[in-house]
Amino acid sequence: MARQQVRIAHTEDGVRLAWSRVGAGPTLLKAANWLTHLQYDWESPVWRHWMEFLAGHFSFVRYDERGCGMSDWQVDDVSEDNWLSDMECVAKAAEIDEPAILLGISQGAVTVIRYAVEHPERVSKLILYGGYGLGWGQRGGREDEHFHAVLEMIRLGWGSDNPVFRQTFTSRFLPEGTHEQMDWFNELCRRTVSPDKALPLIEARGGVDIRHLLDKVRVPTLVLHARGDEVVPFAEGQRLAGEIPGARFVELDSRNHVLQADEPAWEAFKQAVLDFSGVTYADEPSPDDRLSTRERQILDVLARGVSNKEIARTLYISEKTVRNHLSSVYRKMGVHSRTQAIVKAGRMTRSGQD
Repeated sequence: MARQQVRIAHTEDGVRLAWSRVGAGPTLLKAANWLTHLQYDWESPVWRHWMEFLAGHFSFVRYDERGCGMSDWQVDDVSEDNWLSDMECVAKAAEIDEPAILLGISQGAVTVIRYAVEHPERVSKLILYGGYGLGWGQRGGREDEHFHAVLEMIRLGWGSDNPVFRQTFTSRFLPEGTHEQMDWFNELCRRTVSPDKALPLIEARGGVDIRHLLDKVRVPTLVLHARGDEVVPFAEGQRLAGEIPGARFVELDSRNHVLQADEPAWEAFKQAVLDFSGVTYADEPSPDDRLSTRERQILDVLARGVSNKEIARTLYISEKTVRNHLSSVYRKMGVHSRTQAIVKAGRMTRSGQD
């Protein structure tokens, strides 16, 4: 797979937006969503499998939202008013001259729906995952109360060295995540947005209401939503699918707002996206192909069921080095424990012998 190319587009109000393209195939343009980082996402145990899947099957174009990631942080206006025009800016900079598949994740669904209604001739298909047409501040009830409490925590402690303030917020994105994934997501918050922009960014998402646009969508649409999503209620996905003419709806069995690589729901998501897009399922790179020579050595010894101390003694390295390499092995293999790594390594070995 080719390395992504990061470039800068300039909006009419002078904001620098970082965008990237990687992969080959039909163009898939992804709208910005909550806290991304064009470079850091590729290193993460939370988003990397998304990047590899999409770049492995599409000419994948994405961008960091104004105020976030590699785009300008010091901007005056991060309101919803800019979402559509910023996506138009990136599409122009990327010279997308054929109808593209649009992907909207979470808040990104709002942007791609607006884009599809405004420019139907530029859109071939619409994919909405974990999306909504009505922001949390418009839904009322306990959800509104909860988010106002979260806003206060963000206001008081987002920039603090104590991650508990961010943890309260981010734990809803990965309720079934591992400690490593949660630690990474908390670190993403710190790296991706400044304390003074975190609050207006989340507030902007609360005021959204595009229900009047849903029946105006005229392109084939796929809606996918996790049944137990704790960030965006399942009913919001049902609303999108019910009010967008002819939309297909796929229910996913997960509580995570960001699907993880070891979930059956992730496999269901990938297959549904490829079927809908008309793209042939290509095998993704084997995890073993991504391991370094030392990591493969450690995995071979690990498969014998030995301790870190024994691995270190066998390979003449320190236990700390073993732990560091194992963390990398787990991330690349999409597993969270020694047992899972051993089982997956056994499967890869048997597959290679067939």
